[in-house]
Amino acid sequence: MKDHLFDHAVLTVAESAATDAFAIAAGVSSFELMLRAGREIAAVIEARWTPREVLVLAGPGGNGGDGFVVAKRLAEAGWPVRVAAYGFSSTKNDDCRKAEALWNEGWVPLDDKTHPVDLIGSARLVVDALFGAGLNRAIPQACRSVLAAAEGRVELVGIDTPSGLSGDTGQKLGYAPKLALCIALHRKRPAHLLEPGRSLCGDVVVVDIGLTAPAAPVLFENQPDLWRKSFPWPSVEAHKGERGRLVVVSGPQHATGAARLAARAGLRIGAGLVTVASPPDAVAVNAAHLTAIMLKPFDNEEELRNLVDGVDTVIIGPAAGVTEETRLNALACCRTGAAVVADADALTVFREDPDELFSALDRDDVLTPHPGEFERLFPGLLKSAPTRIEAALEAARRAGAVVVLKGPDTVIARPDGRAAINTNGAPWLATAGSGDVLAGLIGGLIAQGMPSFDAACAGVWIHGEAGRSFGPGLISEDLPEMMPTVLRELAARA
Repeated sequence: MKDHLFDHAVLTVAESAATDAFAIAAGVSSFELMLRAGREIAAVIEARWTPREVLVLAGPGGNGGDGFVVAKRLAEAGWPVRVAAYGFSSTKNDDCRKAEALWNEGWVPLDDKTHPVDLIGSARLVVDALFGAGLNRAIPQACRSVLAAAEGRVELVGIDTPSGLSGDTGQKLGYAPKLALCIALHRKRPAHLLEPGRSLCGDVVVVDIGLTAPAAPVLFENQPDLWRKSFPWPSVEAHKGERGRLVVVSGPQHATGAARLAARAGLRIGAGLVTVASPPDAVAVNAAHLTAIMLKPFDNEEELRNLVDGVDTVIIGPAAGVTEETRLNALACCRTGAAVVADADALTVFREDPDELFSALDRDDVLTPHPGEFERLFPGLLKSAPTRIEAALEAARRAGAVVVLKGPDTVIARPDGRAAINTNGAPWLATAGSGDVLAGLIGGLIAQGMPSFDAACAGVWIHGEAGRSFGPGLISEDLPEMMPTVLRELAARA
């Protein structure tokens, strides 16, 4: 049976090059790989559009060679094709020269004398085969001018990544165009998932060119195939005690809503018994709003520890307050046998001494910071790391726990170097309380026995799916109520 997990692997530029080298060492020529790539790219274009005039912009390297092969395949299928080449006259890439010879229909130079609008002419589709994901500098002005003229005027298709986009970071190297379609070879790159690259790539289609990875991947796009096998669907014999015990620690009297949001999310995602642990002054407020969720008071960190000891998971931090009480309560929770999901104030309260928190955590615990909270726990790391991926991985290593670095391209990382990038987040999730619901989803899944990294990945994906499905007008109270719909759809895909 095919392992669909590897379909969602994400390769860095270096890993992609190593995969090519592995195939070549096994006896497949680099030109054969170019022919395969061009054939598959042309097939995707033919499947998406009816025949129309095409302009292929070919660069001097492997991407340009792919472009010449695409031009040949489309022309053979009856499409009118023109080619403009940048830097081809001086190229030292033998495969690119072979591909140009295979095309054998001539091309016009793309240089500083080119008038972009005239070059595009009546073309309705432009193929950007100028530079690939490994580019580390700004693209030449002549190339930029043509791509900028094509952007928004015609359908723009990119091979691998848009020219001018770093394949590893997803950052523009000065300028990169916004594509209608990006065709990735073998596997996606980080740039297809990290912003702003994800938004620039448009629709991303991955084509198989017959490669085999020389090493097991460690970076993935967060999709259900990544965690489906460990998702805690209940058996027909299940009862509430078997479906996990979750405790959510409430804030003080004036700040109780966040804990209730997290608790309701934990209950909706399937935790069998959910309790809000409440300071005495907040008991009456919480009691007025809770029904299926239980309520227990605690007066100090020792009472909280006794309350939490014996449950599966505890969530602490939502609206807890940046106080000495929160610090002591968080440490008390860490001294129990429960897995800890630390969010919001339970992170910020350790900004003066993050190691105090890290030393209390274990690998089953989860930290869920947004970028501001991440900076308080890991000062300077987000700015100094090449990407959010490396930042999250280093944070997970330091903390010795799973780290969920939230954002439009949330990264979930675990201490052993494995990570997932989420891509289904919706702008409607940018609303107060959304993060509290996410903490509840993750905590509820861990309580049911799902491994913490898998639970974090699943919680983030389900959270994104709920936001996407509800759409405009979403408030955080809506998210737990979306769980039945999302879970039914998830079950149908199993």
